[in-house]
Amino acid sequence: MPFTLIIFLLLVPGFVVIGVYLERKVSAFIQDRLGPMEVGKWGLLQLFADLLKLLQKEDIVPKAADRRLFLIAPFVIFISVFAGFAVVPLAPELAGSGAAVGVFFLLTIVSVDVIGLLMAGWGSNNKFALYGAMRAVAQIVSYEIPLGLSILCVVMLTQTLDLQVISYQQGIYSPETIYLFGMREFGIDVSGVGGFLTWNIVRNPFLLIAYVVFFIASLAECNRAPFDLPEGESELVAGFHTEYSGMRWALFMLSEYGMMLLVSLLGAILFLGSWNTPLPNIGPVKLADWTSGEPGTWFGYVTGIFWLLSKALFGILIQMWARWTLPRLRVDQLMYLGWKVLTPVGLVLFFISGVWRLIGI
Repeated sequence: MPFTLIIFLLLVPGFVVIGVYLERKVSAFIQDRLGPMEVGKWGLLQLFADLLKLLQKEDIVPKAADRRLFLIAPFVIFISVFAGFAVVPLAPELAGSGAAVGVFFLLTIVSVDVIGLLMAGWGSNNKFALYGAMRAVAQIVSYEIPLGLSILCVVMLTQTLDLQVISYQQGIYSPETIYLFGMREFGIDVSGVGGFLTWNIVRNPFLLIAYVVFFIASLAECNRAPFDLPEGESELVAGFHTEYSGMRWALFMLSEYGMMLLVSLLGAILFLGSWNTPLPNIGPVKLADWTSGEPGTWFGYVTGIFWLLSKALFGILIQMWARWTLPRLRVDQLMYLGWKVLTPVGLVLFFISGVWRLIGI
């Protein structure tokens, strides 16, 4: 759909501009600083100055590097991250490819960035870059397990891999009856009420814990602090992208912010009602109806995009808050959290979600 493509082409670069500036200001606020203030009003043009600097930098390839792997790696990571946006629904009747197996595609294509990270580390022929790449691969492979389990909890509840269908099930336009807490025995039909009462974390309250698992695992997938060991500057200079400069280095940063947006959108879609309004209908006050446009209309597109991006931006702000608040974990702590805490919790939640689905039928 050309209209959807245009939106994504504007959305992702636009988010990078806003996200970098926002992170600098959020970190400054947390650390009682001002942040960028010199270039433009309130430092608004700082990112464009940085971009101009990167464009002018020399594209250096180390003499001993595997030139082919070194040059291709940033593009492999960039493409694998941004291909994931193809299946993200932005509003009712406004989705990219509309794939019926969107969840499966997203988990698969995003995993490809591991190959790019390993290519960057190995191709640099630098011990720090290789150590960083090995850390990144071990970390991402380990945390994909609890991430996948938390997503499967939602799939168990919704009985579909289509992200647009999952979105429709969490609002007033749901094609099926939605009962409070997913319990038919209660007999409380909230399909016409909408709002947060129809979100997946309310349909199955245990999914709130699953969302916490998803959020922690997504931080590790993005290599964001406190899980930024692959880029540990106190140990590895800059990790897997130590030897990169100019726009190739910028591609790594662009991919990181793209991944932040992608996992935040996915979390909003799976757990927080997707593009549906959080405001419920309360008697004669039809808040859900007033803040939700009919599917296929311009008002529906605008409200859907607004609510989805608002929820995603909330998740991104939490990511930034965590980065500038929590200290970096050690490698053993990172693996302990992934294998001995999050994975068992994910397995228990997966079992509970199956039982909850059976009870609710």
